[in-house]
Amino acid sequence: MMPLPTAADLVPVLPEIVLCGAAFGLLLADLFVDAKRRGLIHFLALLALLVTALLVGRGLAGDPISAFGGMFVRDTLADVLKIAMCITTGLALAYARPYLTERGLMAGEFYAIVLFALLGMMVMVSAGNMVTLYLGLEMLALSSYGLVAMDRDSKVSSEAAMKYFVLGALASGLLLYGMSMIYGATGSLDLEAVHQAAASLGDRSLLLFGVVFVLVGVSFKFGAAPFHMWVPDVYQGAPTAITLFIGSVPKIAAFGFAYRLLESGLGATSAEWSQMVAWLALLSLVIGNLLALAQTNLKRMLAYSTISHVGFLFMALANAGPTGYSAAMFYAISYAISAAAAFGAIILMSRQGFEAESIADYKGLWQKSPFHATLILIVMASLAGLPPLLGFWAKLEAIRAAVQADLLWLAIAGVVMAVIGAFYYLRVIKVMFFDEPERDVAVVHPDGTLRFVFATNAIVLLVLGVFANLIMVWTRAAFA
Repeated sequence: MMPLPTAADLVPVLPEIVLCGAAFGLLLADLFVDAKRRGLIHFLALLALLVTALLVGRGLAGDPISAFGGMFVRDTLADVLKIAMCITTGLALAYARPYLTERGLMAGEFYAIVLFALLGMMVMVSAGNMVTLYLGLEMLALSSYGLVAMDRDSKVSSEAAMKYFVLGALASGLLLYGMSMIYGATGSLDLEAVHQAAASLGDRSLLLFGVVFVLVGVSFKFGAAPFHMWVPDVYQGAPTAITLFIGSVPKIAAFGFAYRLLESGLGATSAEWSQMVAWLALLSLVIGNLLALAQTNLKRMLAYSTISHVGFLFMALANAGPTGYSAAMFYAISYAISAAAAFGAIILMSRQGFEAESIADYKGLWQKSPFHATLILIVMASLAGLPPLLGFWAKLEAIRAAVQADLLWLAIAGVVMAVIGAFYYLRVIKVMFFDEPERDVAVVHPDGTLRFVFATNAIVLLVLGVFANLIMVWTRAAFA
């Protein structure tokens, strides 16, 4: 029988407890708040994120703490990832409010589901046991399925949610099967115990068999090729505000999930899994960039570009050392901020009855709104990896990690694919600055708050590019 939790167990999980309480509190508050006062729910959700981030920040850079018999771990890595996830989630909520309100989708349960998804991600990055890992993953997955299906009157959203659910269930089954094989080989689900057992195993056949299935599950959650089939349909089918959330914040959590499972648990087999990750990186880079070239729908283009960005993240992860992990963590955080801005640009150009999903919808934006065209240029240039923007340093760190790991072939492929990938981002810039508008569609959303949030998001990409060390210091400290 498991002993009751003590104060020593509850203190490390206080941010998660507060977030969970806030999610349930918002569900109750929504019962007493009418639609006209739903702004109060929005404010309370942002307040919950702020309090959670502050509670996490109080223990930042402290000594690692474990709770519940080692099932939950709190260290610098987890704290940095949690703060980044809270900030990006707040950004996603700020973008979502005007978009969902115009389309009649602004419901109190939206905020509760987002907070539950964030709770699952926070549990994932602090997992010390495969059971905790899976618990956090499924909390995130179930919340994501619900968010994608929020627009119940849209056949496209319903179809996307069904595809996401079916493929997600398959990936979860493969992941569980891999975990069961690892348990059979090592006799434990505790990540530290698995690490120690794996290092002393004579015959690793069963363990490596489990590692293959675990990598399939991890790749699916990242959206890496060849397990990317859900990404374009879900990104296009979901309401853009939902796509913004699931296309940004979970990428940070996915890195934490991969690190806990592959390094904390399976670090003794890094020579084997790093090669698998390297080939997954190459496939993601090639498939993501080449298919993105053919897209005329901006959301699908960003979906395939996400696959290519996962390739760069995996390139860093294949280093299987502190340099690679810090580079992968830096890339995940940088990409989350950039992706939020990219989908935020679509929300900025959308209005009721018009989704601004086609690249042609941005023709002539420079003539109508030079300021916002310049901001979108910054976002696209950062995703393309042009200096001195944040995306450039993220790609540079990933390539440097690959070279350091003697994966020169992968680094060269990354450089070539980065050049190819720049084309479809530059195409958006070309359409905005040099094409004449075909019809009166290039109109910026009138909401002042939305404009301010997007402007801040885009400028942050430039500022953090100039002062990239502000993030690098923390990502490197997490693996010191």
